[in-house]
Amino acid sequence: MDYSRIQLNLSPARLIERLTSHKLRYSLPLAVLAAAVLIFINEVSYHRSQDAVESTAHAQRTRAALNSILQQLLDAETGQRGYLLTGDVQYLKPYEIANNDINRQLATLRELYASRPEELGTVEELASFIARKQAELDLTVRMRKQGNEDAWKFIIMTDVGLDQLNAVRTQVNKLVDANTARMEAGQREITRTLQLSRIAIALVTLVALLAFHRYLQQSTALKTVSEREQEALQKERDQLERLVVERTERLGALATHLQHVREEERGHLARELHDELGSLLTAAKLDVTRLRSKLDAGSPEAADRLQHLTATLNSGIALSRRIIEDLRPSSLANLGLAPSLEILAREFEDRSGLHVTIEQEPAELPPSSQLTVYRLIQESLTNIGKYADAQNVTINLQSFSNYVTVDVSDDGKGFKQADVRPTAHGLIGMKHRVEVAGGRLHIVSVPGQGTRVSAVLPKPRGDAPSTLDDTPA
Repeated sequence: MDYSRIQLNLSPARLIERLTSHKLRYSLPLAVLAAAVLIFINEVSYHRSQDAVESTAHAQRTRAALNSILQQLLDAETGQRGYLLTGDVQYLKPYEIANNDINRQLATLRELYASRPEELGTVEELASFIARKQAELDLTVRMRKQGNEDAWKFIIMTDVGLDQLNAVRTQVNKLVDANTARMEAGQREITRTLQLSRIAIALVTLVALLAFHRYLQQSTALKTVSEREQEALQKERDQLERLVVERTERLGALATHLQHVREEERGHLARELHDELGSLLTAAKLDVTRLRSKLDAGSPEAADRLQHLTATLNSGIALSRRIIEDLRPSSLANLGLAPSLEILAREFEDRSGLHVTIEQEPAELPPSSQLTVYRLIQESLTNIGKYADAQNVTINLQSFSNYVTVDVSDDGKGFKQADVRPTAHGLIGMKHRVEVAGGRLHIVSVPGQGTRVSAVLPKPRGDAPSTLDDTPA
């Protein structure tokens, strides 16, 4: 399978799953097969080696028993000859011990050959020859004890004892040869088993190396595909980031444009209200004043009506002026920032009944920045009046060499900033307005401890753009 041709339109999880399943399709069965073969060969080798070892041990025990029988038989004959020649009964003691050991070794041989009927007959023939040899030895000893010198000497001079001993050795040699052949067969079996194990281990090792080599190849291919996938994903992320940045810049420019349009519309509406509605209300007030001067003093009802109309017109004129100031504060252009903020604070104090403290320093700012500071404080006061449930409000404006700071704080109920809804356009608008002016806005609020709105705005330096690179965070 050529992994280099895999299309990168697959998801990383699906691609890795496909490659892993393909790898396991070959590597895992090979590993299982190698393990099964190794286990089978080990089991076979173990059982064969165990059988060979048992056969060798049996042959060794058999050979030891046969050698012991021959040795004991020679010891018995030596004791018999010593007694016959010397008449010393001390020679009969090793003779008797040898006979007893011979009988015990014969019983051992019968047990060893009990599972081998084909060789048990040879053991019985050996036992019969041994019995005859023992009878011949016993006969000479009894004749020596009885003083029959000619009889035992005659028996010794014959070849009967030698023939019986040779017959015993012949049967022993048969059994020894059979055991030797069995031991050699066991050794050959052990050798074959070891060779088989060596071959099996070599084959399993070769298979394991082939599987490992295959695994390395597949791992390398998987790594290559993963790297390509990561590169593709990185390109997509970079493209998405560029798109997000581009669209964010567009949205920011659109928001700034809408803000400027809003200010222009508010200015236009303020001028219209001032020029048109203000003129109409003023003209109506003058007409009412002329009517009052021409009415007969004897008509108090009409005079009251005109007085009420005059008060109504005065309220309308005052309302229009307040609306005009809210739309576009003329005090900024006519009086400057500090008096405008003072007027704003006093009017809010009168309307809300809250105690407002304002502390400010003279600050040289362009008209756009002055409007930003004014709108920031105006919006903050509006939010305090609606939501804060406060008693005291503090406004602080400080001027530094390169920047100004604006703080509006209250002692109201505060709020959890995590609970602020994304649709809180007032706070979002404040933040955007300050950032467009090159500043930074911070809002700190703790439930039960009030709220503080802080902004840092740069001062212009000649023709250089306003930034906050050297101002505090």
